[in-house]
Amino acid sequence: EGVAVDAEGVVRDLTVRFDGCALDALAVPRAQVTSALDQISAPLRDALEYVAGEVRAYHEAQRGEPVSLERAGVDTRELVLPVTRAGCYVPGGRAAYPSTVLMTAIPARVAGVAEVVLCVPPGSDGAVPTATLAAAALAGVDAVYRVGGVQAIAALAYGTESIRPVDVVVGPGNVYVALAKREVAGQVGVDAPAGPSEVVVVADADADPELVAADLAAQAEHGPGGAAMLVTWDEALVDAVDAALAARLKVAPRRSEIEATLRTGGRAVLVDDAEHALAVTNVVAPEHLELLTADPDALVPLVRNAGAVFLGPWTPATVGDYAAGVNHVLPTARAARFASALRVDTFCKHVHVVRANEEALRRLAPHIE
Repeated sequence: EGVAVDAEGVVRDLTVRFDGCALDALAVPRAQVTSALDQISAPLRDALEYVAGEVRAYHEAQRGEPVSLERAGVDTRELVLPVTRAGCYVPGGRAAYPSTVLMTAIPARVAGVAEVVLCVPPGSDGAVPTATLAAAALAGVDAVYRVGGVQAIAALAYGTESIRPVDVVVGPGNVYVALAKREVAGQVGVDAPAGPSEVVVVADADADPELVAADLAAQAEHGPGGAAMLVTWDEALVDAVDAALAARLKVAPRRSEIEATLRTGGRAVLVDDAEHALAVTNVVAPEHLELLTADPDALVPLVRNAGAVFLGPWTPATVGDYAAGVNHVLPTARAARFASALRVDTFCKHVHVVRANEEALRRLAPHIE
C-alpha cells in the first residue's frame, strides 16, 4: 500500500518471461490493423465477413424492449445502458483465433459500448497473427494490445501507462486466464469462466463412430485441461469410437494437444438409456453438448446444464463455434449450471427508474413504514 508500481514494466517483463519477446510498444499500430484485411486470403476474408454478419444478426436479435410497467400510480421502467469500455481477450499461444475476436467484439458493439479493445498474446517475434488483426479491423476494435495471459487480464482490469482500465473483461483462455478473471471480478465485470474446451457427445447405436470421433477430436485439439466425453447406452459404439479416434490420431496435425486432453479429460460413459445419459450430462454441465441420436429433439427437454446444444449428425459443435451466429464464448468447468454464453447483456447494466404520484405514496406509506 502506498508503493508505486510500474504496471507497464511488469507487463513487459512478464511478456518476456512467458511469451519470449521484448516489446517496443504494447499497442499494435493502427495502420497495421486496418491493412490486415487486405493481406489475408480472399477465402478467409469471405469467411470472416460472413461470420461477422451472422454473429451481428444473432446478437442484435437479443436486444429486446426494456421493462416498462404501470401499477396504480407507480411507474417503473428500466434503462439498459452499455458499459463505457470493454476489454476482449483472445487466446493466441497454440493457434490463431480470429473467430473469437468477432464473438467478443461484435456483441460489445451491438450493445453500444463506446470503446472496445483487444488483448492477444504475441508470438516470439512480437507479432500478432494477421488473421486476428483482420478480424479486429472487421469488428471495429479500437485498439489491439500485444499482451497475453494473466498480465493481459490484469492490465485490462487495473490499467497501465498505455492501456486504460476497462469496465468489463470477456473472452476465453487457459486455466491461468480463467483464474485471473476470477481474481479481478468485482474490480471489473467478467463473463462466465471460459477455460479449456469441453464437449460431451450423447450418441445411440445409429451414430456414425467416425463423426463422433471427429467431434471429440475437434474440441480436444484445443489442448490440455479440457474434456472430450462420449455418453452412450450402446457398448459396441464405445469400441468403434475408440478405434476411430486411434486412427484419426495417427494423422492429426495437432496430435499432441488431442492426446493431452484425452489423457486427463477423455472418457466414455456407458449408461442404461437416453434418460440416464442426460442425467450424466446435467452433472457434467459441458460447454458443448452434442445429441447424435435418432430423435435429438426428444432429448432437448431433458437438458438442464449446457453451454450450447447441437442436434443431429449435420450439426457438429464447430457449426456453432464458427458460422451459425451463436456465441462460442461459453461457460466451462461446470459453470453452465448457473451461467450463459457471452451475449449482449454481458456488456450492459440494467438500471431501475421509478416514479410514484402522491396518491400512490400515501397508499404505500403504511407498507413502507
